[in-house]
Amino acid sequence: MRDLLITNARLLDPATGLDTMGGLLVREGRIAALGRDLSAPEGADILDAGGAILAPGLIDLRASLGEPGHEHRETIETAAEAAAAGGITTLCALPDSAPALDDPALVGFILRRGESTGSLTILPYGAATRGCLGAELTEFGLLREAGAIAFTDGARAIGSARTMRLALSYARAFGTFIVQHPEEPSLARDASATEGEMATRMGLPSSPAAAEAMMVARDIALARLTKGHVHFAHVSTAAALDLIRAAKAEGLRVTCDTAPPYFDLNETAIGDFRTYAKLSPPLRREEDRRAVVAALADGTVDAIASDHQPRDADDKRVPFAQAEAGGAGLATLLGVTLARHHAGDLPLLRALELLTAAPARLLGLEAGRLATGAPADLVLIDPERAWKVEAGRLPGKAQNSPFDGRALEGRVLGTWKAGARVHG
Repeated sequence: MRDLLITNARLLDPATGLDTMGGLLVREGRIAALGRDLSAPEGADILDAGGAILAPGLIDLRASLGEPGHEHRETIETAAEAAAAGGITTLCALPDSAPALDDPALVGFILRRGESTGSLTILPYGAATRGCLGAELTEFGLLREAGAIAFTDGARAIGSARTMRLALSYARAFGTFIVQHPEEPSLARDASATEGEMATRMGLPSSPAAAEAMMVARDIALARLTKGHVHFAHVSTAAALDLIRAAKAEGLRVTCDTAPPYFDLNETAIGDFRTYAKLSPPLRREEDRRAVVAALADGTVDAIASDHQPRDADDKRVPFAQAEAGGAGLATLLGVTLARHHAGDLPLLRALELLTAAPARLLGLEAGRLATGAPADLVLIDPERAWKVEAGRLPGKAQNSPFDGRALEGRVLGTWKAGARVHG
C-alpha cells in the first residue's frame, strides 16, 4: 500500500480537543504523522481535502445485522456498504440474530465476516442468556475468549432481577459489562407507542414511559449491589436520565447511550400510522426529546449509537400494531447527530466525540482518535452539504428509515479503513 497524504483538512480529534487546519500522513494502515506543513514522501498519493473535516472513523456502539438468519432484511456485506457511506469504520453487532450469538463459534464467525468486508470492523456482543430468552446465562468466559465485546440480550430486556444480578457479577469477573434494553417487560409487552393522548387517539396498544425508568432504577440498584457495570441502551426519557445522572454522581459503574430518533423525533412522527417510525423503545413526548438533547450536552449520555434495526417491506407494510419495530440508522447516524450541532445544542467536537472517542473509551479500543500510530480509520466530512433522506435510495439493503423525507446538513465525502479508501 502506498503512503497517502491528505492535505488542507480541518483536523478534528475529540479525544484530545484538536481542531486545526493541516494534513495527515497514512503509512501501512496507520497514522504516521499529522499537523501543519507535512511534506509528501516520494511516491505517496496526495489528496487535497479542500478544507473539509477529517475525523476518526465513527464507532457505532449498537446495530443489528440481518446475518445470520435474516439475510432477506440485510447481510453483513450490505450493512458494511451502508456503514462506509455513513463514515462508520467499527460496529458493535447485537447478538439477537437467528441463531443468537450464544456460542463461541458464532462469535468467531461474525468477527471473520467483518474482516472479510475489508471496510468494517465488526465487534460482536455475546448473548447474555441462551437464545437471548432471559433464562439461562451463557458461558461468558468462552464467549469473551472468542471475541465478545460485552453481553446483552439485544432488543429484549433481561427481566429477571436474579438473572441480571448474576450477569452483572459474571461480567465484572471477565472485565466487561452488560448492555440492558431498559423497559419493564410486563408493561412494555405488545406496545406500539408511548402511553398518552397520541396513542389513545390512534387506538394503539401502549406502554407507560415509566417502564423505562423502572428498569433503570432496578438495575442501578443491582449495579450498586454487585459493583458491576451496567450500560443502558437507547435511553429515551427524562426520568431515566435523571436516575442515570444521579448514579454517576454516586460513582456507580453506570453508562448509557441514546440513538438519533430519540433526540431528533418525538411521538408525533407516528402520525398517519407511519410504521417506519415504529421503534423500540417507542418515540416519546417532546419534553423527553429535549431532555435527551440536554443529556447529550452535559455528559450524562456516554455515546450515540445508530440502533440500526433492518426491516423489509413485509415487516412494515402492515397495520401499525402488527408492524415490526425498528429503523435503519447506519447512513443517517452522522447527519442526524450533526443536526443537533447546527441547531446550537452541541459543540461540533462534542457531537463527534459521542460517535468516536466516547464509544472507544467505553469499549477500550485504540480506534476513535487521530494520533500518530493509531489505526488510519478516517472519515472526511462536509458539515454544510445538504441532502435529503429518501427511503429506497439509501446505501445498503435496509431502507426502513424513520427519517424518510428529512433534510439534513452534513455529508460523508470519504471513508478510509486501515488507510484504504472504502467510500467516496
